[in-house]
Amino acid sequence: MKPRMLTLAAVACAFVAPVSAEQQSVPYAGQQSRPIKALSDEDTAALLNGDGMGFARAAELNGYPGPAHVLTLSQQLKLTEAQREQVQAIFDRMSAAAKLLGAELVERERALDQLFAKGDITPDRLAGATAQIGELQGRLRSVHLAAHVETQAVLTSDQIALYQHLRGYGHPHHG
Repeated sequence: MKPRMLTLAAVACAFVAPVSAEQQSVPYAGQQSRPIKALSDEDTAALLNGDGMGFARAAELNGYPGPAHVLTLSQQLKLTEAQREQVQAIFDRMSAAAKLLGAELVERERALDQLFAKGDITPDRLAGATAQIGELQGRLRSVHLAAHVETQAVLTSDQIALYQHLRGYGHPHHG
């Protein structure tokens, strides 16, 4: 009975191993039909919508609350009307700037994709295109991070502690 079980296990492994190896060797399979190869449809939509996409994680996880989340948690944080208005203004400025930069970034990625698709890529064009993309990514990240810095300045230390607790980052402390 044991030899038969070993044989079945070996046969099962023989069928599983090639699939796993094949999947590892073609991680981009199916992505060649994307309109912009470097961006998923979700990435493109998030950039056009001005979403954070983790750009402000350094701020968020170090005690600088994000304006969108603060607005969502406004009742639990007991924001005053003045605080809510200030945070809304911060969010609106951030969102407008992020949408503009996101749209420009999508277009730069589309242009880079087309250089490759048409066979028009050269070392100089590559350097220029990727420098523009990198600069836009930096500006976009800065917009999101700056909104967190502005938002933190509007909140009390107790509200920040409660925010961190509500977001699952730790326990609220008072003091």
